[in-house]
Amino acid sequence: MATTPTRKTRFSRRVPDHVTDELVNVLTDGKTYDFNELFGLVYENLKLKNAVSGGEEMLRLRSYEKLQNLVGRGLAAKAGKTYRGLESIRQAHSTAVAARAAAAAAAR
Repeated sequence: MATTPTRKTRFSRRVPDHVTDELVNVLTDGKTYDFNELFGLVYENLKLKNAVSGGEEMLRLRSYEKLQNLVGRGLAAKAGKTYRGLESIRQAHSTAVAARAAAAAAAR
């Protein structure tokens, strides 16, 4: 009896992360935003790029998760309910992430 080989697949996100990119774009100006104001700017920018999918509430949850990730990595600061980008926030932009990945691949 022949069995089909099992394929181990891993989900790998290879497309740019538009939500994080927009968060980075908005937070690089040095201003402090509360989450609702920040999300409003990110949402409008994504709508202009036609990169909104899954509905506004789902995007709000994803944005909050990405923002907390930036805070946890030390790229954004949270004071109470306000957020601001730190000097190293550009490291989270997908072009910077892709450049680091390419450099790591070239070093192998």
